[in-house]
Amino acid sequence: MAERRAFAQKISRTVAAEVRKQIAGQYGGSPQFLKNLNVGAAASNTVPLTEAVEPVDFEEYLRTHPPIIESGPLRDLIEFPPDDIEVVCTPRECRTVGQAVPEEGHNDAHVRDCVRSYTEDWNVVNRRPSLTCVFVLPQDDLKRRSISIDETPRGSWACSIFDLKNSVPDALLPHLLDRAPNEEIDRHNEEHRKSNRHRELFALHPALEEEPIERHCVPDVPKEHFGQRLLVKCLSLKFEIEIEPIFASLALYDVKEKKKISENFLFDLNSEQTKGMLRSHIQTAAISTLARSAIFSITYPSQDVFLVIQLEKVLQQGDIGECAEPYMVFKESDTAKNKEKLDKLRSQSEQFCTRLGRYRMPFAWTAIHLMNIVNSAGSLERDTELEMGLPGQNSCSLSSFRPATLTVTNFFKQEGDRLSDEDLYKFLADMRRPSSVLRRLRPITGTLKIDISPAPENPHYCLTPDLQQVKPNPDSRVRPTREILEFPPRDVYVPNTTYRNLLYVNPHSLNFANRQGSARNITVKVQFMNGEDPNNAMPVIFGKSSCADYAKEAYTAVVYHNRSPDFHDEVKIKLPASLTDHHHILFTFYHVSCQQKQNTPLETPVGYTWIPMLQNGRLRTGNFCLPVSLEKPPQSYSVLSPDVPLPGMKWVDNHRGVFNVEVTSVSTVHTQDQYLDKFFALVHALDHMFPVRIGDMRIMENNLEEELKSSIAALNSSQLEPIVRFLHLLLDKLVLLVVRPPVISGQIVNLGQASFEVMASIVNRLHKYLDTSQDMHGRNSLLSSYVYYVFRLPNMDPNSPSPGLGGSVHYATMARSAQRPASLNLNRSRSLSNSNPDISGTPTSPDDEVRSIIGSKVGDTLQTRHGLRYLFHEELALQWVVSSGIVREGALQQAWFFFELMVKSIIHHLYFTERLESPRKNRFPERFMDDITALVSTIAGDIVSRFQKDLELVERLNTSLAFFLNDLLSVMDRGFVFSLIKTYWKQNPTLESLRLDFLRIVCSHEHYVTLNLPCSLLTPPASPSPSVSSATSQDQKITNMFELSVPFREQHYLAGLVLTELAVILDPEGEASVIKVISVVHNLLSSHDSDPRYADPEVKARVAMLYLPLIGIVMETLPQLHDFTDGAGGDESVEDGNSMISQTVAMAIAGTSSPMSRPSTESSRSLLICLLWVLKNADQCVLQKWFTDLSVSQLNRLLDMLFLCVSCFEYKVTCLLEHRKSMHMRAKLEEAILGSIGARQEMVRRSRGQLGTHGTYTQENLRWRKDMTHWRQHSERMDKTRAELEHEALIDGNLATEANLIILDTLEIIVQAVSVTESKECILGGMLKVLLHSMACNQSALYLQHCFATQRALVSKFPELLFEEETEQCADLCLRLLRNCSSSIGTIRSHASASLYLLMRQNFEIGNNFARVKMQATMSLSSLVGTSQNFNEEFLRRSLKTILTYGEEDLELRETTFPDQVTDLVFNLHMILSDTVKMKEHQEDPEMLIDLMYRIAKGYQTSPDLRLTWMQNMAGKHSERTNHAEAAQCLVHSAALVAEYLSMLEDRKYLPVGCVTFQNVSSNVLEESAVSDDVVSPDEEGICSGKYFTEAGLVGLLDQAASSFSLAGMYEAVNEVYKVLIPIHEANRDTKKLATIHGKLQEAFGKIVHQDGKRMFGTYFRVGFYGSKFGDLDEQEFVYKEPAITKLAEVSHRLEGFYGERYGEDQVEVIKDSNLVDKCKLDPNKAYVQITYVEPYFDTYEMKDRITYFDKNYNLRRFVYCTPFTLDGRAHGDLHDQFKRKTILTTSHAFPYIKTRINIIHKEEISSMPIEVAIEDMQKKTQELAFATHQDPSDAKMLQMVLQGSVGTTVNQGPLEVAQVFLSEIPSDPKLYRHHNKLRLCFKDFTKRCEDALRKNKSLIGPDQKEYQRELERNYHRLKEALQPLICRKIPQLYKPVVHHYVPCRGIIRFKRRDLYISSKQVNVLI
Repeated sequence: MAERRAFAQKISRTVAAEVRKQIAGQYGGSPQFLKNLNVGAAASNTVPLTEAVEPVDFEEYLRTHPPIIESGPLRDLIEFPPDDIEVVCTPRECRTVGQAVPEEGHNDAHVRDCVRSYTEDWNVVNRRPSLTCVFVLPQDDLKRRSISIDETPRGSWACSIFDLKNSVPDALLPHLLDRAPNEEIDRHNEEHRKSNRHRELFALHPALEEEPIERHCVPDVPKEHFGQRLLVKCLSLKFEIEIEPIFASLALYDVKEKKKISENFLFDLNSEQTKGMLRSHIQTAAISTLARSAIFSITYPSQDVFLVIQLEKVLQQGDIGECAEPYMVFKESDTAKNKEKLDKLRSQSEQFCTRLGRYRMPFAWTAIHLMNIVNSAGSLERDTELEMGLPGQNSCSLSSFRPATLTVTNFFKQEGDRLSDEDLYKFLADMRRPSSVLRRLRPITGTLKIDISPAPENPHYCLTPDLQQVKPNPDSRVRPTREILEFPPRDVYVPNTTYRNLLYVNPHSLNFANRQGSARNITVKVQFMNGEDPNNAMPVIFGKSSCADYAKEAYTAVVYHNRSPDFHDEVKIKLPASLTDHHHILFTFYHVSCQQKQNTPLETPVGYTWIPMLQNGRLRTGNFCLPVSLEKPPQSYSVLSPDVPLPGMKWVDNHRGVFNVEVTSVSTVHTQDQYLDKFFALVHALDHMFPVRIGDMRIMENNLEEELKSSIAALNSSQLEPIVRFLHLLLDKLVLLVVRPPVISGQIVNLGQASFEVMASIVNRLHKYLDTSQDMHGRNSLLSSYVYYVFRLPNMDPNSPSPGLGGSVHYATMARSAQRPASLNLNRSRSLSNSNPDISGTPTSPDDEVRSIIGSKVGDTLQTRHGLRYLFHEELALQWVVSSGIVREGALQQAWFFFELMVKSIIHHLYFTERLESPRKNRFPERFMDDITALVSTIAGDIVSRFQKDLELVERLNTSLAFFLNDLLSVMDRGFVFSLIKTYWKQNPTLESLRLDFLRIVCSHEHYVTLNLPCSLLTPPASPSPSVSSATSQDQKITNMFELSVPFREQHYLAGLVLTELAVILDPEGEASVIKVISVVHNLLSSHDSDPRYADPEVKARVAMLYLPLIGIVMETLPQLHDFTDGAGGDESVEDGNSMISQTVAMAIAGTSSPMSRPSTESSRSLLICLLWVLKNADQCVLQKWFTDLSVSQLNRLLDMLFLCVSCFEYKVTCLLEHRKSMHMRAKLEEAILGSIGARQEMVRRSRGQLGTHGTYTQENLRWRKDMTHWRQHSERMDKTRAELEHEALIDGNLATEANLIILDTLEIIVQAVSVTESKECILGGMLKVLLHSMACNQSALYLQHCFATQRALVSKFPELLFEEETEQCADLCLRLLRNCSSSIGTIRSHASASLYLLMRQNFEIGNNFARVKMQATMSLSSLVGTSQNFNEEFLRRSLKTILTYGEEDLELRETTFPDQVTDLVFNLHMILSDTVKMKEHQEDPEMLIDLMYRIAKGYQTSPDLRLTWMQNMAGKHSERTNHAEAAQCLVHSAALVAEYLSMLEDRKYLPVGCVTFQNVSSNVLEESAVSDDVVSPDEEGICSGKYFTEAGLVGLLDQAASSFSLAGMYEAVNEVYKVLIPIHEANRDTKKLATIHGKLQEAFGKIVHQDGKRMFGTYFRVGFYGSKFGDLDEQEFVYKEPAITKLAEVSHRLEGFYGERYGEDQVEVIKDSNLVDKCKLDPNKAYVQITYVEPYFDTYEMKDRITYFDKNYNLRRFVYCTPFTLDGRAHGDLHDQFKRKTILTTSHAFPYIKTRINIIHKEEISSMPIEVAIEDMQKKTQELAFATHQDPSDAKMLQMVLQGSVGTTVNQGPLEVAQVFLSEIPSDPKLYRHHNKLRLCFKDFTKRCEDALRKNKSLIGPDQKEYQRELERNYHRLKEALQPLICRKIPQLYKPVVHHYVPCRGIIRFKRRDLYISSKQVNVLI
């Protein structure tokens, strides 16, 4: 077996399919699925799903099965379009008006090649039609489909009993009461259902991925590189005085890199008058030199970039300081005062301009920190990403700041001795410091205004750095904007695309210090010469500002009287295309005479030097330190370097280098790389006669081959930057050498291997170093654009002359022999490393066999193949196959590049040889097919073998191979390509994720459907024996269509692979693969859905046929899908027993004994939408035939699947925090989409709150209930617009409608399929269940109309099913219908009313009464009004009236009792409805609402079903308000009620006897005792028939009760509930449930232990209502239970606010005290509420049993509160006047109860005298001390607080004052003796406890608290001394009788006096 993953080898793992087979065999699994899997079958024609089948011979199949369909959409589906592929010559877009080509140089082959490379059009391969899958959701269609918002009226609530008979019914459905054949009804329903449907299902459910189809993105067109572009406009330059012209230049500098990063922009802002001063020196200025705006490009923006402005002026006598002085001295404001001086200065300037106008001198400079400007201007978009930047750099964005206008006011004077670049960088660095030296210098004041802004996309009137006009340029006379060439500080890797050939000469410095003679005002004249005569100076030097475009010479600026000047000039030269040895730069040094003297020439030459342009044939650039000659150079000097000491010449400073100059080139002709230069030169040398000179080498014919091969190999040593710049040309040349190897001396020099090796190396270098420019598939953008646009087969035009036929060397034009040597076995192809074995050449492999092959073929090759040429794709395939080692590794790393080259070569070859029309089997030679097979096989092997080592490479390789095969499907034999796919499958049996990626790409083919032979008849491939029986054949055909049978997988090859992968992977192997495989299927189907080629329904049915096995696959994997039914609409939940697939099978496949992990929600949803698409588009006849053949269990599983689909595509309300103003719109929108608010209405209502009485939003709106709201994952973006939200909701609603209509269609097909079979009874219940479930979910009005129609038809066909067998479903149906009868939409009510009426009629027709429907309708309505917040009785009344109307108009049954029974039922329902009106009034008063529900439930004491319903309604209300204890009590009461009736029906010992069993859970539960048998009999029709009156129902209620108790924190009650449950599970031997229960018990008891001392259950308040406004509540008193830690103020505020809102704030008053209320003193027009905090009260004997916190807070019926008072009426007085009243309240039921407030039924009061109050206070204080002292662990802080409160000086008056008031004198009243004595003993105990506490504190404190301890002890002793005389005084009268009757005893003596207990020990002490 092929390799497996490492981790998989360590465990013994069986194939999932085998396990499924074994387990299903034991447990009765699906025979259908076993048949699908074909595992272990004996038949020879079966292939396991884990293996790929042999593909059909595609081309042969098409040949033998010509299409019989006439032209049309179906014919198009079968046939490939003839013009699928075309080769297009796309014109290259040129950004300039004219092509940038050299004026000369066409005789140079290299220049010619470069120009061709930059100008020829792109060669692009197009696949037609190129379909893009864009989902367009038609807005009109959506609007048509969804319900109009105007159809959703909001009625007001009725507040009085409604007159039903006089009300208006809804519209009656026409022909409802007519008797029509079922077939006609079905046909009518189908017509309505199929009209106006969405054609494209996936338009409503976008793909999981952004792009549903995997395609290569089209690479960017190669174009000239620009960084971030900055537009700088120079507006004005003005100084204090204007006396002469000033010339300016701008350039960018990077301080950190110490590099100038742009060329100079020279501009002239002088006025015309000032320019006139230079009239004699300036000819007509070219428009290009008048530019005042420039576009700078910055590739690497940083904080270190400066814009440097340098100013020059005409040379004049005097140094820079002198010349600048007037500008610093004179002010513009003093012009009039200094007129004479200024006139003189102007006159001098005019003289200098006239004489020295051609020379310049430095004047001033300044710099702008560019990033300061950008940052301060602010970004337009905060989130704009940098267009280009390197990680870790302080990169800045220049593309989005706001334009800024800068005014520069200060300039720095140039220093004559500090003009070098180094000096400038120091100045710029200094400028960034706060204390800049420059700021202390005296500035030249002036004003330069410039605008800086991001450059526009396409600026008008632009010139390139070569002075080419950029489009658009409507008028060449307009002042242009110059594009300034960038000199990036780091390499930029972009291929050349335009011709550019520029040279920049930068003189840096000159040292004439040692030169004899006068040479001080020095300028350098720079000329570009093409000979030595002065007339040979070429006009190629770019002009400065306001001059001609080009000049023959340029002068540097003069530094006055400086023999060793520095220069900052830049001379820009346009290089000729072809350079010769005579081209050179000539530098002439002049001394300029500034002072006009007689006989003194203006300029005197003082030296000469030069730089030859070529050295060994290569352009010379770099830094030069040149010697300077004192004399004119001799003849022929230009071919030599000045470094050569020419004889007889005089040199400055003894021939030392004195002139530093830098020459740089920006050229797309000169590579400036020695290896590239040599390679290109040698390639061009092949066209010349020998010997050839290349540089300093003479190449003879005999060593050309060696040089050529070494130069190719040496390309690896080239720098990457020049390789990238000349990438297109370089790759073209290498391809040329592969296709046409040269013939040297009659021998073919095979360069294929060398070229292939170097291509692999170059491609890898690009990938490695330029990893940022890769697309999502890891393709380098430079290479992909080369393949897509540039690559073409050399000279495919047969008429074009073949280059290189001159001399004895020419290109071989041969192809490989037709026959491949038999000995070159494919198995060994990987070990061969030589070049083409069919041609001559030097073998490089040591393999003798290969050597002998090569030797034997030489003669034949040359003789037989003359005049032909190699085909690039064939050579490439061969070289790749035979490569090994590092070369093969390199090719593997970037396989995509070679694959794409191969494909484009194949297409070019077929296109230009006109073979695209020829049969595919004849297009390629067999040897090429062998090479491709070997290549695919070895690469597939590499994918598997390298998986663990290099995952990134493997993924890239896998993707590349998939795209390659995808491309081959368009040009090669498709059967052959399928066999390649099979080869891949064989090699890779285990790596599912990679297989899926591969498959996804292959299946993205444009004609994927056609490739799957969608119209094949699915017969096995031609066999010798004909078919036995046509009927059998037909059945087999249907079966094959729905199974992954071998015929299916062979003929629908790609679809078969996809579905096979889905079937195999959908076991619990791994989440990622599951997501991926579902995504593949989803994306395929969504692309088919939106493809206009398949829009025709018949065509779509053919496409859907390819996916029919998907239905079976989903059925089998149903238990593994996400369970959308959890928490789904309605009361249903999917029971384990209903699932048709055995859990055991699923768990065994998972290799575990626990339930498997499921696919994610999104994955499951995507899989189900795919299923629905197949069901929607498949041929209905085929589906029906298949359904007929399915077994009962399979049909039930199919129904389970549809049930899950309903839950999955239920419309979910999207909860988003929106602005208040949009909430009403959202409410209306939701109702419009849903049509009716269905069973899941609570989702909507909770998210938006309930509408109040006046249509306003209530408090619920203000706080979102996150725990109760469904949050959509894809809607996390909170900033969506209202339109987006509405559109999203509209799409979701339409998806829900369409999905459910597809399910309805399928149900109808199933009905038709099973209605003729015997097993229909088994199936119809499941169908009804799906139908009811869909009604329970949120649905649109459109769907519900069709759903009700189907339901009516179903009940009509099979009435006995509903009324005799499916009792529960009858109940559910009644509930659904009644719920929809209360819909706000009229059409829904009409259909629901019609369905309910027909249900009654059909029930009546079976048995002359409809007791079942009556009972279920009554119960359903009770349930509905109790739970539904949005229930509207006005709409339900209209529906009841509609039912009455139907009864009156039903002529057929008029003579029966039916109309009367209908009337009785309707009025009974109306009465229940009226009861709810009052509930609606109290909707906002939770206590009153629960009281009303309690009262209604009490009224149903004789109707257990209805009482149970209302109890559950109450439980639901409590749960909503998080009153979990009360909810649990409701459930316990429900369980007790069920137990009572179960004990009557069944006598089972393990069941509870009745409600008595539940006494330990709650003492209130006895009220559920059953009424006597003569009142209620459980056997009566319809009584106790609900699903809860069963053992399972009882268990469910108890489980829920335990959960609620657990949520309430009452874990002891959980234990009591489980005591009832455990015997039931033990009797049923349900160990799993027992294990769960005991686990929960362990958890509960653990929480009791951990939460000890931290539990809080509730707070209690007595609330009394006084005033006639309260109605029934007047003078009623209750105890309210509130959540723990609720303060009195909170309750008071809530009640006051609530009743204030109801009666008016000024009408409600809260009584602040807790005294008795005297009604006579109250205002009769007001409402009074008295609220008092109360605590549980227990008698002393009760405390023995109430030990724990739970005991003291459970089953509470008595409460106490205390009221202080004095005899004179005040609440508080002095100690001796302070009395206290205790009020003990008794409630009617014990807390917790099924209500949160309980009536007070008894009140008792006890008053305490002042001394008794004092005793209680002292006892309390003593207890606090005792507790703090004995606390474990000790708490020092708490102890000290209590001590401080007892003995601290500040509180000494507390206990001491009590003692002084009550103990200082013996009371005169004998009745108080015992109280006096008890208080005395309390103080004795108190002092003892203080002493203990002090001792304890002493042991706890540290050294720092010793003083504090001493202070406490002193205070204690003072207190003790003060108390001593008081507590030692005895009352003699009290002890006399005690002493007299003293008997030594142990125990307690009880005195009659209440509350006085004295122990025997105390008695002894007293004596």
